[in-house]
Amino acid sequence: MQSANPCLRCGVCCSHFRVSFHWMEGDDATPAGVPVALTRPLGFHRRCMDGTDQPRPRCVALAGEVKRAVRCTIHDRRPSVCRAFTASFEHGEREERCESVRALHGLPPLRPEDWLPAQDDDEPPHLSRPPRRAA
Repeated sequence: MQSANPCLRCGVCCSHFRVSFHWMEGDDATPAGVPVALTRPLGFHRRCMDGTDQPRPRCVALAGEVKRAVRCTIHDRRPSVCRAFTASFEHGEREERCESVRALHGLPPLRPEDWLPAQDDDEPPHLSRPPRRAA
């Protein structure tokens, strides 16, 4: 069955934006914070995720193939800016930033039905419910 989270089939936000945040979010200042080993200094008070501060950004914490199958390897420790980025219809409403970056990468906008679990068409017939018999 396909995941109900379309972000796991996208990842374009993680390969488009510079991910910058206050240095206090790092695990050297905040227990269970963003792993500092995956960041770079960005000015005096900020850090950014390694790989996102270049002309063709891609976050070092992104695993997988963009527009196919991805995941954040530090999802539970990701920076606040990542937590604040909302995908379209994740909470029932369109999100312009999500739709814009998807369009730049050749993807259509997300729809509300993209958040529903997909039906598993490959289920063997012997595992499905038997047809009802007429009485």
